[in-house]
Amino acid sequence: MRHFLTLADYSKEEILDITKLAIQIKKETKAKIFKPYMPHKTLGMIFEKSSTRTRVSFETGIYQLGGVGLFLSSNDIQLGRGEPISDTSRVISRMVDMIMIRNDSQKELEEFASYSKVPVINGLTDMYHPVQLMADYLTIIEHGLENNIKATYIGDGNNMTHSWLMLAAKLGFDLSIATPKGYEVDQEVLDKALGFAKVSGSKITITNDPKIAVKDCTVVTTDTWVSMGQEDEKNQRLKDFEGFIVDKNLMSMASNDVIFLHCLPAYRDLEVSEEIFEQNSETIFSEAENRLHAQKAIMVWLDQKRDEK
Repeated sequence: MRHFLTLADYSKEEILDITKLAIQIKKETKAKIFKPYMPHKTLGMIFEKSSTRTRVSFETGIYQLGGVGLFLSSNDIQLGRGEPISDTSRVISRMVDMIMIRNDSQKELEEFASYSKVPVINGLTDMYHPVQLMADYLTIIEHGLENNIKATYIGDGNNMTHSWLMLAAKLGFDLSIATPKGYEVDQEVLDKALGFAKVSGSKITITNDPKIAVKDCTVVTTDTWVSMGQEDEKNQRLKDFEGFIVDKNLMSMASNDVIFLHCLPAYRDLEVSEEIFEQNSETIFSEAENRLHAQKAIMVWLDQKRDEK
């Protein structure tokens, strides 16, 4: 049985297979064709962290696949009252067909998955956000850049940065990451990505200078500088990230056919200027929509793999 906890667990071929399925399912959805890929299946959705896009996309997605989503916040289940993760996993996984978790800890997610009888999907943790990267890659393909990806991530060395590292290292495209000093990516994650990159041929560049990172790239992406749980650090972070805003000057150093991506929510004139955001708004909101289609493909792929056995 396969889980979807990090792209580090997936081969290039598997990532491409899921993406191909996402393209197919999206075409069907746009044509108002809703095939019951997962009839009468139940998706348990556990949220320790609040969400807009994750809840709407998963709940809508499982419904369009012929199943039903069950929303469970930490206030609704015994996990939030101190029940061991192993017990919660062993109970819920006997009652549903698949589980999505959005929580604060990759370690706890992996523990939950180790006890689960059904596939578990990472909806976001402190270390990785793999479903977002599948949506981002789908968006890149739709812009005709599949064979010309030179990506740049500018901002905090967080779960999004780690996930970009894994996607690039697995698929073999070049990635430059620019973070302020003191906000670099996790060294263990970087070492793992560099190991994958030796096989795929991906060139990974780490710098503290966004101008170096963005030169001639075809994809620029960023994320909020202050994530949930970091509000107390806001003032210091705003000082530390000075000069890291994706604005007209920075984008002018990229390739002429560059696209800008943002996983949202976006804070204008902080990590991205209002001008750049609005110029790329169609791409950004298509990217947000692609969470729905990419996640449907992930669920269908995991369900099919389980049925094969």
